[in-house]
Amino acid sequence: MKSGPDRAGYFGEFGGRFVPETVMPALLELERAYKQVIRDPEFRKQYEYYLSEYCGRPSPLYFAERMTADLGGARIYLKREDLNHTGAHKINNCIGQALLARKMGKKRIIAETGAGQHGVATATAAALFGQDCVVYMGVEDTVRQALNVFRMKMLGARVVPVDSGSKTLKDAINEAMRDWVTNIRTTHYLLGSVLGPHPYPVMVRDFQKIIGKEARRQVLSKEGKLPDLLIACVGGGSNAIGLFTAFLNDKKVDMVGVEAGGTGRKLGNHAARFSGGSLGVLQGTRTYVLHDRNGQIAPTHSVSAGLDYAAIGPEHSYLRSIDRVSYTSVGDKAALDAFYYLSRTEGIVPALESAHAIAYVRRVAPRMSRRQTIIVNLSGRGDKDVMAVAALDENGA
Repeated sequence: MKSGPDRAGYFGEFGGRFVPETVMPALLELERAYKQVIRDPEFRKQYEYYLSEYCGRPSPLYFAERMTADLGGARIYLKREDLNHTGAHKINNCIGQALLARKMGKKRIIAETGAGQHGVATATAAALFGQDCVVYMGVEDTVRQALNVFRMKMLGARVVPVDSGSKTLKDAINEAMRDWVTNIRTTHYLLGSVLGPHPYPVMVRDFQKIIGKEARRQVLSKEGKLPDLLIACVGGGSNAIGLFTAFLNDKKVDMVGVEAGGTGRKLGNHAARFSGGSLGVLQGTRTYVLHDRNGQIAPTHSVSAGLDYAAIGPEHSYLRSIDRVSYTSVGDKAALDAFYYLSRTEGIVPALESAHAIAYVRRVAPRMSRRQTIIVNLSGRGDKDVMAVAALDENGA
């Protein structure tokens, strides 16, 4: 299938550029620069060098033997993005965009972050390439992810707490965009997911599709066939698109994205855009958005800061609209149970975001044949979440 987007940045009816006129020159400059470097063999060589020698790629495709035996159905493989340098898939995109910024002569990097993993990866890439770095983060998330705040500062980044609105990821993006508008000439906005105005959804996807390329090669080597099912958590959706893209033309490979079901179906209690949202525009892109009957962006909730966002990447909306990818949701309690389950079954502590995908595996694997295989993208490790989970346990959660 055609991966898109079209020249205007649309995946079907989703995507585009809905931004103030002051931002358009920067987006057009970015699009031109990206189109040049992505075809440049020297840029590709540099990018692949850092992914391999610095980030530790390829990440393993690990057969979860005890989990497979315990659930009693499909063979389960974990794509171990948690083993990347900085502990998540985010570094793949940050290395690419930081190299691009260097090519463009931009010496200052800004970013938003929710769970802190993108912020840490951005600060890491900026330190590696000698760039100034500012990271915007909602006040609520700075409390939930205090360890990552310290890591960013340790790497030389300035972390700016955002106390407007819901004090989470949406508001951090707003502040980063305001900064970018003011400092466009010297600054590159290193957006962390397949969100925002064109060219970000396609650019971030392209820097993350290494996940699926590796997984495809690895599973063919291990199983001699393609997987039956791919599973990944979906906030903005970069880790999921990274896994799914390499398999989109394989009609027999099913794919499921797992959103944050939070504490219930009432608006404000979850971040499940497809089950509780509708078509709208948020932060530069047309996609599925959680908003109230008056069109106001709704508050969201998830136990995982990285899934706590009111919109989803436009390519995900497109893939759902053509029935290529299915989407479901997992609640806080099931995600917390899965956090402990993987820790105790495989000795792997997952990020709370990834735990949503593991929870869905627990639901679906027992219903599948032992001849079938699942790949679940373990998008990050759970060191950052341990203290937050411990606090929830102390409160009787």
